[in-house]
Amino acid sequence: MTASPAIVILGPSALATARRIQALYPQAVIHGLSGRVEADQAYDDFGDTLRSLYRSDTPIIALCAAGIVIRSLAPLLANKGAEPPVLAVAEDGSAVVPLLGGLGGVNRMAREIAAALQVSAAITTSGELRFGTCLLDPPSGYVLADIEQGKRFVSDLLGGESLRIEGDAPWLEQSKLPLAENAGRTLHITTEQRVAQADELLIHPRTLLALVGSADDLAARIGRAFEQAGLAQQCLAALLAPQALMTDKQLAQAAADLGVPLRFIGADEALPPQLQHGENLQLLQAASPDAAQTIGCPRGRLSVIGLGPGAAEHMTPAVRRALDEAQDLLGYETYVKMAEPLRDDQVRHSSDNREELQRARHAFELAASGRRVVVISSGDPGVFAMAAAVLEALEESAAPAEWHAVELEVLPGVSAALATAAKAGAPLGHDFCLISLSDNLKPWAVIENRLDHAGAADLAMAFYNPISKARPWQLGRALDIVRTHRTPDTVVVLGRDIGRPAEALRVLSLGELTAEMVDMRTLVIIGSSQTRRFPRGDGGKWVYTPRSYPQP
Repeated sequence: MTASPAIVILGPSALATARRIQALYPQAVIHGLSGRVEADQAYDDFGDTLRSLYRSDTPIIALCAAGIVIRSLAPLLANKGAEPPVLAVAEDGSAVVPLLGGLGGVNRMAREIAAALQVSAAITTSGELRFGTCLLDPPSGYVLADIEQGKRFVSDLLGGESLRIEGDAPWLEQSKLPLAENAGRTLHITTEQRVAQADELLIHPRTLLALVGSADDLAARIGRAFEQAGLAQQCLAALLAPQALMTDKQLAQAAADLGVPLRFIGADEALPPQLQHGENLQLLQAASPDAAQTIGCPRGRLSVIGLGPGAAEHMTPAVRRALDEAQDLLGYETYVKMAEPLRDDQVRHSSDNREELQRARHAFELAASGRRVVVISSGDPGVFAMAAAVLEALEESAAPAEWHAVELEVLPGVSAALATAAKAGAPLGHDFCLISLSDNLKPWAVIENRLDHAGAADLAMAFYNPISKARPWQLGRALDIVRTHRTPDTVVVLGRDIGRPAEALRVLSLGELTAEMVDMRTLVIIGSSQTRRFPRGDGGKWVYTPRSYPQP
């Protein structure tokens, strides 16, 4: 399974089972029918949604009757060798039925889901039922040379032929294949490039590595090297390169085009035996597919992400993908919990919210070792959050050179000001500014000066960190400054825990606002002189700042 699965439900009765399956695949998105169930993502038409997911090669877990799934996808069922896994699961979790994607691991998924739900998977594939394994879907690290030849081969075995295995196939040790020394069929586990004979099946182990010195014409050079050596290019497990090339974008793109990982080696690193040398590359032979995966170190990645205000639907897909791919997650404990669901194998490094620079340095240390690391902020990481701390740590004169080789990315999120403004309407619809009232990292005199100038400029203002037990008086002083530039009827919006279960929105006037109405979890928006409010149909108030401004 290469893509994150989609769990598709029709109503609230399936949601509990969907969440149990999502715990097995934390990266999965639950799609719920709009207006009937609150899920991670809403859809309007079941058939259109399934067909769109199928076309994008997304594994589908549909919690509904198998018939509706079959009828929805029937027009697209043309190529059995190119389809994602599709499963039907009973709403109550009592049945798991693999429908499509036998060559894409659907039976493996069915067994995983059935085990999690404590039921039996309804496996109907003849070869797998008879032999306890699927020769057409070898495990990771092995590639079937020819699917059509494989189908004929399995058909022969079902018809009574026996086989012998030449080569190392550890996953078949517990199978019920009809093995015999004088068998009429042979399964070859081989790196050799050739056309299979009528009585044999070729499976290629990914045990070969290409040690390269540049990206120039790399795909063609590798192709020639494999051809000259008589080796199957499907056996290529990874590209290896010197650590000095870790930031080479062309090399990274070449590896992506070849569909293999790119890893880097130190000058003294032990390497497996060499098979072929030429054109500024070497072909190396690892002892097994597992051994091939241990050679070299990948380029580490550090993603600085913003979760948004808290609700899953406000998290961007790029952020969810970074969380799913992460090996290590660092952040304030509250924010790490907000990032769930997470896998058991992901390492959580929770720390106090005042340890930003230490957290950033720790993240670089982990990423420099080749790990995929995520630093978590709420809202947007670039708005009073961790992105600045990460860059500050990287710019420090003491920062090791290895940190600069890390693949660093900052992924945006929905900031608290934008989330609160959206709940109220559009109070930030014209020019505005964001000001943190915390004087932990800047002098209070600077904050007062900025408040005075923002008020004089008639900007709408959003206050972050407005008040705390350690800073009980600053909001009152800030409001005194604002009131020298605003009338008492200026519109104010208070958003507390917006996007979280206890969210609360309040619209009032500047004259009514007191510091006691606000705590550290409240976002305060002070409108400009042009900000307006008017009644909503549900009894609340809409707030907006017009896009135009009066001419002088």
